[in-house]
Amino acid sequence: MAVKMRLKRMGAKRRPFYRIVVADSRFPRDGRFIEEIGYYNPIEVPAVVKVDKELAKKWLKNGATPTDTVRDILSKEGILKELHEEKSKKDVKVGK
Repeated sequence: MAVKMRLKRMGAKRRPFYRIVVADSRFPRDGRFIEEIGYYNPIEVPAVVKVDKELAKKWLKNGATPTDTVRDILSKEGILKELHEEKSKKDVKVGK
């Protein structure tokens, strides 16, 4: 099962609002999902983003693949950097 972190479109016509969800890649964009980890509202200035960092890191460690847009959002929130630093600290402890 290929698990992806992607945006689920919500909101009205011309007023998009997105939820950041973890879903099986075989399901439709707005279909069934495993877990919701945050949201993204591009309408407000500046754009509002809220992501549960612990859930995002958990899914990334378990092999979920973020889409390009979600990867950009996670990067701007600093989640990918934190995950990379955790992995590098673990490698130093192991002696690699």
